[in-house]
Amino acid sequence: MKRYLLLIIFVISVSANAQTDDEKAAKQAVIQFFEGFHKKDSVLMQQVVHKDIILQTTFTTKDGKAVLKNGNANNFIKAVVNRGDSPTWDERIQSYNVQVDGTMANVWTPYEFWLDGKFLHCGVNSFQLFKDNGQWKIIYLIDTRRKKSCQE
Repeated sequence: MKRYLLLIIFVISVSANAQTDDEKAAKQAVIQFFEGFHKKDSVLMQQVVHKDIILQTTFTTKDGKAVLKNGNANNFIKAVVNRGDSPTWDERIQSYNVQVDGTMANVWTPYEFWLDGKFLHCGVNSFQLFKDNGQWKIIYLIDTRRKKSCQE
């Protein structure tokens, strides 16, 4: 009896922590995005980016003013792909928190950004994804950027 009880507790705990296929696939889309980012590979990035993606960043200026800045996806991907070998860009993802509801997913990724091996800033990326014909596509990306309260 004790064995069965332990087995049931084990199965319940594993099930509670297991990611669904959609959660894994949404996370993998974000991983592929960063793989393309680091390899300067527009094909890898565009495979997981929706054609109508919206990019934004938010930060606080030195005088304490909150800023929301819109980005252009095509310009962003061109900048990633066409950058030289120096300085090196290294966005280090700290963790992935994935939430899925039907055809929508959110992937929250705290990160540190390093430029030529030197810490530049930290923050959080919030990816919104849409399941388009069975494939997760990034439709919205907003990030925060700060130099303080980072773990570096």
